[in-house]
Amino acid sequence: MREFADLELDPLLLKAIEDIGFSRPTAVQAETIPYAMDGRDILASAPTGTGKTAAFVLPMLQHLIDFPRQKPGPARVLVLTPTRELAMQIAEQAQALAKYTDLKITTVTGGISYDAHAEWLGKTQDLVVATPGRLTEYINAERFDCRAIECLVLDEADRMLDMGFTSTVNKLSDECRWRKQTLLFSATLEGRGVDGFTADLLNDPAKVEADASRRERKKINQWYYRCDNMEHKIAILKNIIQEQAQRTIVFVKTRERLAELRSLLDAEGVKQSWIQGEMQQAKRNNAIQRFKDGEVNVLIATDVAARGIDLPDVSHVVNYDMPRTADVYVHRIGRTARAGKKGAAISLVEAHDQPMMDRVQRYTDEQIKERYIEELKPKHKKPTFVKKKKKSSKDKVKSAAKKKKVKKNVGKRRTANNESK
Repeated sequence: MREFADLELDPLLLKAIEDIGFSRPTAVQAETIPYAMDGRDILASAPTGTGKTAAFVLPMLQHLIDFPRQKPGPARVLVLTPTRELAMQIAEQAQALAKYTDLKITTVTGGISYDAHAEWLGKTQDLVVATPGRLTEYINAERFDCRAIECLVLDEADRMLDMGFTSTVNKLSDECRWRKQTLLFSATLEGRGVDGFTADLLNDPAKVEADASRRERKKINQWYYRCDNMEHKIAILKNIIQEQAQRTIVFVKTRERLAELRSLLDAEGVKQSWIQGEMQQAKRNNAIQRFKDGEVNVLIATDVAARGIDLPDVSHVVNYDMPRTADVYVHRIGRTARAGKKGAAISLVEAHDQPMMDRVQRYTDEQIKERYIEELKPKHKKPTFVKKKKKSSKDKVKSAAKKKKVKKNVGKRRTANNESK
């Protein structure tokens, strides 16, 4: 499909789409929206940067327009998402797309006073975007009624699994058992437990798999610098921030590392804001807003920000710490080169990080080249790691036979013949 008009969306939605500046539907939007508008359950694999938010928001808004409510009441569409930031971003985009309608959209997340939410939810709502934990609190207190939910959307389902929300999501699904439709989106459909998670939630779903196009991936220029030690690493990071980048997100793997890096950058006179898990919502919002407004051009983040947050004009992503898995690397670097722009992803690789860099290259099927800063070249040689040779089936049989023989002889009494030897 070449145009959004081909998707048979309401003119009010098309007008909002034009205002936002979406030119044509992405692959995941073109494939998902017709299925969703036909009332099908959806099981979609869609990595960051593929336009998946609009892929589920638009058909949900179309449903609400096609079947207007007859009287005031609770929400009819529920979107569950793992983090507060992502919930706010989805709600913001939904409000922009519903700009010319009378539809009411709100969020239910932690970090906002209980009474404020209760006041909003006491009024008519059409679409609610929520995090599982806080929504469960309201359901248990009988402040949120799931009986009116007609459509349930689970965004970043694999992340919810990783964060331990499986039982909570299953309970929320039971609370919404009168729904007519379920849409589930995950960065991958091959993650731990995703199959079992989806089997109980979906009914004969249409399966959509949308990879970031090669053209989109090429917009991110990737390379890495080898680092001898922490002092060398900080010197390279400072060079990137001051000499190469305009607006940079720097990823670290723990809150402790974030605190350490903040102190080091403060000592170098580098202004920054930061976000991490278990942080007051007002502080998170303030940190993100300072970065959005250009008050600071460096945002330090743990992987709580690796998915979902759409920050404008990020020129560089820096992996100060390499992530624990290759798929997290892909999510991190997806923070740059958005909305058709180009970007750079730079990894600072210590000796122990080299195997992870190799795994990333195998996972992405892309070669990530090493570069040097002339005055900051590494003094140590690149480490090499010998891969363990996989045992052949014959070797495995021999090894098993040997273990069996040793076990068989354990505990046998020594004979006189053996003792003489």
